[in-house]
Amino acid sequence: MTKVVNVGGILLGGGNPVRIQSMNNTKTSDVQGTLEQIRRLYEAGCDITRVTVPDMEAAEALKEITKNSPIPVVADIHFDYRMAIESAKNGAAKIRINPGNIGGPEKLRMVAQTCKERGIPIRVGVNSGSIDRKLVEEYGGVCAENMTKSALDAVKLLENVDFDDIVISIKSSSPKLTIETYRLMSKACDYPLHVGVTEAGTLREGVVKSAVGIGTLLAEGIGDTIRVSLTGDPVDEVYAAKSILKALDLRSGGITFVSCPTCGRTEVPLIKIANEIEEKIKSFPYDLKVSVMGCAVNGPGEARDSDIGLAGGKNEFLLFKKGEIIRKLSADTAVDEFVEEVRKLGEERALT
Repeated sequence: MTKVVNVGGILLGGGNPVRIQSMNNTKTSDVQGTLEQIRRLYEAGCDITRVTVPDMEAAEALKEITKNSPIPVVADIHFDYRMAIESAKNGAAKIRINPGNIGGPEKLRMVAQTCKERGIPIRVGVNSGSIDRKLVEEYGGVCAENMTKSALDAVKLLENVDFDDIVISIKSSSPKLTIETYRLMSKACDYPLHVGVTEAGTLREGVVKSAVGIGTLLAEGIGDTIRVSLTGDPVDEVYAAKSILKALDLRSGGITFVSCPTCGRTEVPLIKIANEIEEKIKSFPYDLKVSVMGCAVNGPGEARDSDIGLAGGKNEFLLFKKGEIIRKLSADTAVDEFVEEVRKLGEERALT
C-alpha cells in the first residue's frame, strides 16, 4: 500500500479512493475563463485539476484561482524554479516539476523548502520523451527499466534535499509501455502513483488507449489517482475517467449507462435515442443504473438489474424498473419522458 499524500484536503494513496484529475486548457492568466472551466470539471466529477504556470502573470493569477476554485489546483512547472516558489506561495495545492531540470540542487532545495513549509506535495513528472539521453543510449532505447530509473533518480534528488511528500507519474503514449513501467515502479517505492497514458489522442482513440492502460493497472491494484489525457474538452476526460473507475467498481455514484448494440429485431431509432439520453443524463448525480435496449428480448429480461430502463417495440418503447414493465412510451416523446423518469427516480432515492 502506498503512503498517504494530502493535496489540498484530498487524500491520495493509503487505500483512499482513486482520485480523478484533469488539466485546464485555458490560459491561466485568464482567471475567469479558467475558473469557469474548473467549475465545469468539478460538476462533472473531477477531484483535482492542474494548470500551467509558464510565467509570473500565470503565477500571480493563481492567487485568485485557488481562492475561488471548488477543487485543489496543481501548478504545472517547467524549468523555472521561481514559478514553483510563487505558485506555492499563491495557493497551489501541489507542484508538478521534473526535479532534474529545475535549475540545480540549490534551486530545487528552495522549491522543496517552500513546499515543506506550506504542506504542499510535489509531483515528480517523468514521461517517455524526457528520459536522459545517456539512459536511452545505455538501454538501447526508451523502456520500462530506464523510465523507472529516471523517475527514481528524480525522486532521489528531492529526498536529498529532505523532501518526501511526493507523488510520481511516469507516463508514455504507449499503453503497453505505461503498464510495464508502472508495474516496476509499484514494486520499487511506496509513493502514490498518478497513472495515465499521455498524449492518448482525440476522444475515440484516447479513451480506448486510456481504458487499456489505466484500466489494466487499476485492475491490478496499481494507481492512486488518474488522468485520461484527451485532445479536446477536459470535461470529457473526467467522464471517461469516471467510466473506467465505475467499470472496475472503484467508484459509485452518478449514472451507470447501459445500451445494447442493436440487431435486426430493433424497430426504433435506438442509436440516436440512446445517444440523446446518455448526453442528457450523464451529469446527473444520482447513483442509478440506466439501460436503453433495442427490443423486449434485451430489455426487461437481460437488463432486469437496471434501476430503470427503456426497451424498444414497434414504434414505441416500454418503460421498466428492475425488470418490471411500468408503461409504454411513444417513440416521438420517449427521450424527454424517460429522462424525466430517471430524474424523478433519482430524486426519490436521494430522499430515502
